[in-house]
Amino acid sequence: MFKSLQEWKQSGSYINYQGHEIFYIESGSDSGEPSKPVLVLIHGFPTSSWDFEKLWQSLSERFRLVTFDMLGFGFSDKPRQKYSIFQQADILDAVLEKLNIQHYHLLAHDYGNTVAQEMMARYHDSGKIQSMLFTNGGLFPETHRPVLIQKILISPIGFLAGWFTSYRAFKNNLDRICIGLLKESEIKDYWQLVLHNKGQYIFHLLIRYMVERRENRSRWVGALQATQVPMHLIDGMQDPISGAHMVARYEELISNPSVTKLHDNAHYPHVENPQLFLKSAFEFWDSLK
Repeated sequence: MFKSLQEWKQSGSYINYQGHEIFYIESGSDSGEPSKPVLVLIHGFPTSSWDFEKLWQSLSERFRLVTFDMLGFGFSDKPRQKYSIFQQADILDAVLEKLNIQHYHLLAHDYGNTVAQEMMARYHDSGKIQSMLFTNGGLFPETHRPVLIQKILISPIGFLAGWFTSYRAFKNNLDRICIGLLKESEIKDYWQLVLHNKGQYIFHLLIRYMVERRENRSRWVGALQATQVPMHLIDGMQDPISGAHMVARYEELISNPSVTKLHDNAHYPHVENPQLFLKSAFEFWDSLK
């Protein structure tokens, strides 16, 4: 649907949030068709909303889509500041308010899972969130297995990592967590988005979400356990960060867990195998009717 990253950018808009420009993109809001349900897509670390480009056309046939680059990511501003999951959720609320969206389904990946958990904690009994679809991410801090670069970034010398980060190092890390399933052209797009607004120099600030997850475990895991919102997990089981071991914990802690296990995929199943991911996602949404 989108021929290039630049075309994706040109199709989006910006909202100013507390002096920061936040990139967002939507589809299906003015098609003249009967109103569609809204699906909000929340990306992960260290990438951006571009992660969902392969799903966009198929999803837009059924949903009005909304996604955004969180503060510090993609085409959004990347200030040198303290970053917080709570602030990212506030920004999402601001985007939805601007678009006059009251009810929505959520699809979240990686870092975005934690933002979605915060949205669930805020609105679990409001009817705002109509369903929740998770894919690989740290839903439980005790099952998160950070790779070496994440350990370095969270350390006292993490601020130095940005000065030594190269495309080759970035690619090697993605190859490790995606078992080589991403095309080099895709990784180059991700790297271009990292370099936009010098994002490589704030990785050590963004990575603090690992600490937040531990500090707010009861709130965010509790949101999963208490909610009546229909939930489903699609997981690339070969993911070393949040693969089979995270799924086992999910099945242990969540009542009547609904899970699709993609045994030949890893950390980015929606990019690695978008058609299989879509098949599983639509099966979940069809089950809600």
